[in-house]
Amino acid sequence: MSKKLTYQTHGTCSKAIELELDDEGRIAMCHFVGGCAGNTTGISQLVRGMKPDDVIARLDGVRCGMKPTSCPDQLCHALREIVAM
Repeated sequence: MSKKLTYQTHGTCSKAIELELDDEGRIAMCHFVGGCAGNTTGISQLVRGMKPDDVIARLDGVRCGMKPTSCPDQLCHALREIVAM
């Protein structure tokens, strides 16, 4: 059974992340609402088909400049939440 989530981001230019996991638990869809269009579109395309744990292992803790978080880091928060559903 697939899972869907709209995660409200914190501390980033993007406002939300829309996620869907397929029946195998892989990322079927990832879409950032707002943020730097080129970067967020690129991240979304790169993570499609990946396992959430693999994305988290690579992107967790990534910072944007002096901010304590980033769009990739917020994606990790969203992935943890959707996996726990």
